[in-house]
Amino acid sequence: MATFVDRVQLQVLGGSGGHGAASIRREKFKPLAGPDGADGGRGGDVILEVDASTTTLLEYHHRPHQKATSGGFGKGDMRHGVRGGDLILPVPDGTVVTDEHGTVLIDMIGIGTRYVAARGGSGGLGNAALANAHRKAPGFALLGEPGQERTLVLELKSVADVALVGYPSAGKSSLIAAMSAARPKIADYPFTTLVPNLGVVEAGQHRYTIADVPGLIPGASQGKGLGLDFLRHIERCHVIVHVLDSAALESDRDPLADLTTIEHELATYAASLDEETDGRVPLMERPSVIVLNKTDLPDGVDMADMVREQLAERDVPVLDVSAVSRKGLRELSFTLGELVEQARATLPVPEAAPIVIAPRAVDEKGFRVVTEQYDGGTAYRVQGDKPERWVRQTDFTNDEAVGFLADRLAKLGVEDQLYAAGAVAGSTVLIGPGDDAVVFDWEPTMVGGAEMLGRRGTDDRFEDHSRPTREVKKEQQRARTAERMGRIAAMEAERKAGHWADPASDEGSR
Repeated sequence: MATFVDRVQLQVLGGSGGHGAASIRREKFKPLAGPDGADGGRGGDVILEVDASTTTLLEYHHRPHQKATSGGFGKGDMRHGVRGGDLILPVPDGTVVTDEHGTVLIDMIGIGTRYVAARGGSGGLGNAALANAHRKAPGFALLGEPGQERTLVLELKSVADVALVGYPSAGKSSLIAAMSAARPKIADYPFTTLVPNLGVVEAGQHRYTIADVPGLIPGASQGKGLGLDFLRHIERCHVIVHVLDSAALESDRDPLADLTTIEHELATYAASLDEETDGRVPLMERPSVIVLNKTDLPDGVDMADMVREQLAERDVPVLDVSAVSRKGLRELSFTLGELVEQARATLPVPEAAPIVIAPRAVDEKGFRVVTEQYDGGTAYRVQGDKPERWVRQTDFTNDEAVGFLADRLAKLGVEDQLYAAGAVAGSTVLIGPGDDAVVFDWEPTMVGGAEMLGRRGTDDRFEDHSRPTREVKKEQQRARTAERMGRIAAMEAERKAGHWADPASDEGSR
């Protein structure tokens, strides 16, 4: 079973807002004391937060769908709906959040850093909030909005000062275990380490973190072996330590060839990074240290003596160490500590992001009308935050609520824009994006106001006056009954007058 996951796709959904209430206060001697329907509660947000105790994204690998709590419904007597609880999702330090298209949304570094992944929907207004001088007792309330739904990709990039890189079984896990309190799995076969290990090293006044990156092989930068899965974990380091196996069992391997191969893979991977945007030194220009490991073995000592002179030409520190006998570890820890301190000193001073104010243009309407083909004909789609939000809040089973929507759209200028776009009575109009849009036949005469209201919950503009009333239907039924009874009486009179013959007794009719 997997115990470490550093990349997941997460589906997040904010809580839905609660519906508003349509209620009328009733008191003794005052049965209609005014509207008292309260607003619905806002839905909870889904929030990502960097947590020091979280080191893996395993939880979201098993549970990729996360939803916040919805808000409560409003009630009568001005009892507002409760706000939905926020859902806090802990993530490791160094988690990069991108959308499904690969756009980076936030680089979460620092304990306590928060990011609202999905916002909760707003609660609907109750009829008490909708009352005004013209509509004193609304018979409707607004619906709560659904929460925001998003698909995110979380990718963990270890925040370590030093990265140990090298071939499988070069002794990286043994080094980090000997230098820190980390206890990775150690064995004598390749790819023993399948997940990055992180340890803390203290050397005098120096304190830094060190990461053991799983073994790299030729082609790692193209995804071979465990390459691309863990190369990302060296992006944030200050110092790179090349751990070379001085006592490799393979006859075709030597420390020089291993170093050349690993540097080539790092250079290929670094070429795909955009390192200038975050202020860091390019990966291949960062300080490095070459460690000749396993020099406690005779073969390791001989190989180290053979390649030390050539490695020294690279003008980087070259140290002989042994994780088993702890040879050279003290010198290595202090050397790394000094390099880390020097790298930290060169980092740019973090500056607060500037506050960007983008005021809305004076003549901006907040929506637009576009023409498109729909169901074999021309349709007019209204796009904009306000119209789409108002449609989501409308209860289309309530004529008064639909009339209120028509008033809001007319006041916003949607009617004028439809006229300007060429719409006429009966034109197909859509409000909203894609297939979720509300489709209706436009009737320009439906502009108006509260003077058109009828009983609570109704709107005279939506009354179909061409349909007969109940009284008319009863009168029509009585007329049809009388007509039928008249025909029966006439037939009976004809029979009695002998105009009808009985076929059973009329023998001569043949």
